[in-house]
Amino acid sequence: MATKFAHAYIKGVDSMPRKTSIVASLARDRYVQDALVILENTPRRAARPVKKAIESAKANLLNSGASIDPKTIRIARISVTAGTRIRRYVPASRGRALPFEKISSNIFVEVAGEEKAKKAEAKKEEK
Repeated sequence: MATKFAHAYIKGVDSMPRKTSIVASLARDRYVQDALVILENTPRRAARPVKKAIESAKANLLNSGASIDPKTIRIARISVTAGTRIRRYVPASRGRALPFEKISSNIFVEVAGEEKAKKAEAKKEEK
């Protein structure tokens, strides 16, 4: 049985990378089903895009053409990086404007799963 990989890359999530990576660390090195249950019950705003990225990577693996056992799918790699920065200004006293940046996040998820054993191969091995 060979291990197959698939990934999903979500760009421009409106959440700070530091906050998003805290949520992503909850799902790191877990089976996909366990990670989805954890993220479903996590009361953080960044849990939803991380969950969607994991579901997308899982769907990419299952639709890749290989027959994958859904129980064996695990998160091989998950990382959060800083995305685009948008400069904004907030009004201050005496007519001034103070700058600040809205930073978005990019979420990369790679999942791995084991292929199902083919029945035809199993019969050949028995002979």
